[in-house]
Amino acid sequence: MKTAVIGFPRIGKERELKFTLEKYFKGECSQADIYAEADRQKEYGHSKQNEAGIDFISSNDFSFYDGVLDTAVLFNVIPKRYEELGLSDIDTYFAMARGYQKGDGNVKALAMKKWFNTNYHYIVPEIEDDTEVRFVGTKPLAEYDYALSKGIKTKTAIVGPFTFLKLLKYTGTKSVEDYIDIFTDEYIKLIAALDEKNVEWLQLDEPWLVKDIDEKEKTEFVKIYKKLLSNKKSVKVLIQTYFGDVRDVYDEIAGLDFDGIGLDFVEGKKTLSLVQKNGFPNNKILFAGLVNGKNIWRNNYAKTLEVLESLKSFGVNDIVLTTSCSLLHVPYTLESETDLSSDYTKHFAFAQEKLKELKELADLFETDNYKETEIYKQNIKLFENRKDSVNKQVQDRVKAIKEEDYVRLPEFNEREKIQKELLKLPVFPTTTIGSFPQTQDVRRNRQKYRKGEISREEYIDFNKKKIAECIALQEEIGLDVLVHGEFERNDMVEYFGEHLDGYVFTKKAWVQSYGTRCVKPPVIWGDVSRKEAITVNWSKYANSCTDKPVKGMLTGPVTILNWSFPREDISLEESTLQIALAIRDEVLDLEANGIGIIQIDEAALREKLPLRKSDWYSQYLDWAIPSFRLVTSGVKPETQIHTHMCYSEFTDIIPAIDAMDADVITFEASRSDLQILDSLKQHNFKTEVGPGVYDIHSPRVPSVEEIVNALTKMREKVSDQKLWVNPDCGLKTRGDKETKESLINLVEATRQLRGEKIS
Repeated sequence: MKTAVIGFPRIGKERELKFTLEKYFKGECSQADIYAEADRQKEYGHSKQNEAGIDFISSNDFSFYDGVLDTAVLFNVIPKRYEELGLSDIDTYFAMARGYQKGDGNVKALAMKKWFNTNYHYIVPEIEDDTEVRFVGTKPLAEYDYALSKGIKTKTAIVGPFTFLKLLKYTGTKSVEDYIDIFTDEYIKLIAALDEKNVEWLQLDEPWLVKDIDEKEKTEFVKIYKKLLSNKKSVKVLIQTYFGDVRDVYDEIAGLDFDGIGLDFVEGKKTLSLVQKNGFPNNKILFAGLVNGKNIWRNNYAKTLEVLESLKSFGVNDIVLTTSCSLLHVPYTLESETDLSSDYTKHFAFAQEKLKELKELADLFETDNYKETEIYKQNIKLFENRKDSVNKQVQDRVKAIKEEDYVRLPEFNEREKIQKELLKLPVFPTTTIGSFPQTQDVRRNRQKYRKGEISREEYIDFNKKKIAECIALQEEIGLDVLVHGEFERNDMVEYFGEHLDGYVFTKKAWVQSYGTRCVKPPVIWGDVSRKEAITVNWSKYANSCTDKPVKGMLTGPVTILNWSFPREDISLEESTLQIALAIRDEVLDLEANGIGIIQIDEAALREKLPLRKSDWYSQYLDWAIPSFRLVTSGVKPETQIHTHMCYSEFTDIIPAIDAMDADVITFEASRSDLQILDSLKQHNFKTEVGPGVYDIHSPRVPSVEEIVNALTKMREKVSDQKLWVNPDCGLKTRGDKETKESLINLVEATRQLRGEKIS
C-alpha cells in the first residue's frame, strides 16, 4: 500500500519564514533573502516526507502568504488597483494580501475569510469584468523543478477550477457562468505545461464539493472536468476533496476520467457508506484520507485498519493511504516539545509524526496477523484510560444544566433602555475590540517572567504601568468605552486555557492562521473547569484608572473550543458546555467587582459550522448558540454584554447570531465592503452593532474621510441609536504609532457625524 500527503506546513518549524517575511516588510532584508528562505522550507518539507517513505509528496503546497492568492496570480486575476501601483511581482502580491501605503498610494488589502471549517484564513481573489484571465505564472512548474533538483519527484497540487470559481469575488456584472470555459481553458494550458515536464500527477483540490451541491452546480462541475480531462495526455489527474463527504456528486466524480479520487474518511460522515452503496471504479485509485490532518491525537490504528478492510471487502483494490486534508492545520513536530512529559506526547502526532503513522498503517495493512505485532499492540494501549482526563464534579455540573439557564431576562428591548439610561453614552459610541499593540517590551516582560528572571510582583507592576498608559492614551484620543489592552495575554485562547483545569500546553506547536500570523492552540486534555479568577484583577485596576466605562475582556466558549485541539473521546458539545460554565463563573465575578460592560468574544463561532446547511442546527448551532447564552444568562439587566466576530461569512447565520442575545455585537466588515449590513437590515437584527470601520490586519492608517464614508454607508442600514464605531479586530499585531493615528482618525470621523467641533 502506498502513502500520500495532501500538503505540508510551510511557515517553518521555528517560524523561520514568518520572521524572514516580517523583516522584508520592514525593509530589513531583500527579495533574494525571502526566496532563499522559501527554498529552505520547501526542501525541509519534501525531505521529511521522503525520509518517512511517503510515496506521493506534494509540491506547490508552499506559499509566501496563501495558496488561493497564488492561484489568482497564476491566472492573472489581479485587480487593476494593485497593478497600477507599479510594484514588482512579489510586492504586488503582498499588496493584495496586506494592503499598500506609500505616499499617494493607499490601497486596501483583498478580503480575508476562513478556509471552510478551519482557523486558516484565505485571501479572497477579486475578478473584474475586464480581467484578462491567462495562465501566466510559473510557480507550480518552478516548485516541481526545485523538488526534482533535490532528487524528489512530486505531484503538483493546486486549487481546482470548480472551487476556485466558487471562491472568487465577482466585482462586476459577470458571474461564475461567464468564466467556466475561460478558466477551464487556462487550466488545460497548465496541464499541457506539466505534460511537457513529464509531471506524473496533478492534484486538483476541490473541497467545495463537500458542501451542498445543487443541480446547476453539478452541471457546472461536470462541464469543467469533461473538457479538462479530455485534454490531458500523460499527466494523471487526482481530484482531492476534504473536510467532508461528496454525497451530492459521488456518481459524477466516479464517472469522470480521473486517475485518482481523494476522499475524506475522517470528517466525511457518509464517505464509507457512499463507497459501499455505489462501489468504486476499478480503473481509478482511491486516495483514502484516514489520518486526521486537523487534530493532533494519535491515529487509532484499530479503527483505521477496520475501514481499510471494509474498503477491500467492497472491492476497492487500489488504495493509497493519505491524510484527511493538508497538514497545514497541525504543528510541525513533537521534537520541539522537550518540556512536555511523554505521558502526554505519546498520545500526540503532529505533521512529522503523522508521516510515520501513514507508513506504519500501510505496512500493517500488508502484514498477516497485524494484530499480533508490537506496533499495533502499543497503539491499542494508547486508547485505554488516560490520566487526569475525568473530573466528576465538572460532568455532574453539566448534567445539572436546566433550560432556564440558557435564558437571560429581561428581554433585549428592556435591557437596552436600562443600559442607555445608566451608561449615558453619546450616539455612535466609540471603542476598540480589546487588545492594544503587543510591543517588544510587552513580550520581553512576559518572557522574563516565564523564565523566572523577574518576580511576579515585577511582572504585575510592568503590566499595570502599561494598562495605565493605555487608559490614558484612550482618554487622550477621546474613545468612549475603554479597554485595558490585554498586555498580560499571549493569545486570546491560550491565555484562558492556562487558567483552566483540563488543558495541556505546548512550547512550539505553531500553526499558520494567515500570512505570517501563527497561533499555538492549546490541547484540551480532560474535563475543563476554572481554577481561579482569571481577568478580574486586571479589569478592576483598569477601571480604577478612569471615570469612563472599561470593558471586561473574555473569550467565549465556542471560540476557546474551536481554537484549541479538542478531545476526541467526548463530543464537542460536552466540551463546550464545560468551558461555558467556567467562563460563566468569570463573567459573574467581573460583574460582582464593578465591571458593567463585559465583552465575550466569539471570533470563531462559524468555524465549526457544518459545511452542509442541512446540518447547521442539528449538529452545531443548536448547542453552540445556547452555550453562549449559558455564559451570560446570570448577569443583571444593567450589565451590557458585548461579543465580537471576525473574518468569516456571517450573512447566512444572522438569525442565529441575533439569538445569542448579546447587547452589542462587533463584526469584521471593512475587508468585505460592509456586505453584512444588508443581512442585518433584512433580518431586522435587534442587537446593537459595531461593523469594523477599518482593517487592522493591513499596515495602513485609514483617513478620516475613509471612515466617514464607511459610517455613512452603515447609517443607511443601521439606525443611529444602534451603531457603534470600532476597528474590525484587536490591535495586538499593530504598532503604537499607526494604532494611535488610526484611532485618532476614527474618533474625529465619529465627531463629524455627531456634528461636534473637532479641536
